Amino acid sequence: MKIQKIFQWAYLVFAVLFIWDGVSKWSEDSTGAYISLGLAALAIFMFFFRKRFNKKIEDRNNK
Repeated sequence: MKIQKIFQWAYLVFAVLFIWDGVSKWSEDSTGAYISLGLAALAIFMFFFRKRFNKKIEDRNNK
């Protein structure tokens, strides 16, 4: 269960990296920047999805 929480936070790390990549590519190639920012949005969504899913599993195991 602990490894799932580590991967949950890894999504936020990847989101920050993709945002940084998107901002740095913005002036050169806007298409590459949109892809990086889209992946950052996906990583943030996955963080909240995994957080909610892990909480649901913990609640089920506690009952």
